[in-house]
Amino acid sequence: MRAVASAPPEARGLARDGVRLLAATPDGLRHSVFAELPRFLSAGDLLVVNTSATMAAAMDGRRADGRPVTADFSTPLDDGSWLVELRGSDAEHGRVRDAAPGEVIALASGITVTLLHRYPETGSERMWAVTIAGTDDVVESLARHGRPIRYSYVPDSWPLSDYQTVFSRDPGRAGPGGAGLGGAGLGGAGLGSAGLGSAEMPSAGRPFTGDLVARLVSAGVMLAPITLHAGVASLEAGEPPLPERYSVPEPTARLVNLARASGNRVIAVGTTCTRAVESATDAAGTVHASSGWTDLVLGEQHLARVVTGLITGWHDPEASHLALLRAVAGPDLVAAAYAEAERAGYLGHEFGDSCVLLPPRRRTG
Repeated sequence: MRAVASAPPEARGLARDGVRLLAATPDGLRHSVFAELPRFLSAGDLLVVNTSATMAAAMDGRRADGRPVTADFSTPLDDGSWLVELRGSDAEHGRVRDAAPGEVIALASGITVTLLHRYPETGSERMWAVTIAGTDDVVESLARHGRPIRYSYVPDSWPLSDYQTVFSRDPGRAGPGGAGLGGAGLGGAGLGSAGLGSAEMPSAGRPFTGDLVARLVSAGVMLAPITLHAGVASLEAGEPPLPERYSVPEPTARLVNLARASGNRVIAVGTTCTRAVESATDAAGTVHASSGWTDLVLGEQHLARVVTGLITGWHDPEASHLALLRAVAGPDLVAAAYAEAERAGYLGHEFGDSCVLLPPRRRTG
């Protein structure tokens, strides 16, 4: 997308659900606003939402030679190390490309990271596996000393609450409405890793508000939670998404299977939800309660089996996310939506506008 949102919609005089919405359906393309989403859905549709909260995952520091640097914390690995992306602390926030194994970087309040190796070890210049000293709880240290990850197209700092969704459910990180949707019957879908969250906001869910959720439920649209802790999303062109932690709880698996058996649509709110649900789906199209790591890459070689619609923001044309959109909605509908959004000046990235992709209903059974 050539046009990008450089600030939250609230700073532009809009409500969260006041961003533009392009509905791409078999009947054509329709322009609307996100608050009107219920017009495009039907009773019995199932929305799958991500309960992962956004961490304050960026921490400033200095390299051994004194140059400033920002460490964007992505994902903790099972051996206790973390994946980190290094970026400059200047306005361009460009990627650091001259780091080397063994380099030690001093961060806030006595925390240090030591670079171990590139991740993955071949073909990557982006992520580093690092060890961390100076804290026993990285997530808590990030909460105290970090800030939300942002890129050059967002020139100003915004509070962490602007990077949360109404569905955020991790301990200590309620959504912008105050308590997420725990009181609405979604329950928790966490991974048993207290405080762990996403490095970058699961932004497809950002335009939802408590009022909009209530109107959807009143219209017979169901909601079901998953958790996928998204890592750093600033992929280079052609780079596949990295493995991520996810959980699909048993009640959500049952709801997805019931919707599919009833001929109703399963609509993922974002690529994170799509990846989680499809990771829990067997070859016959049945979803099972599942948790752990997923390295699933949806695309031309692996089409979506159970997700039949998608609510999403607008991604750069070269992003790997587009392959996932095509795996759900088909290349023609995605291409038509992007062409119309470009023509109409829709805004991209996490604070931007939205799209609901509703391809023709599939036959099941």
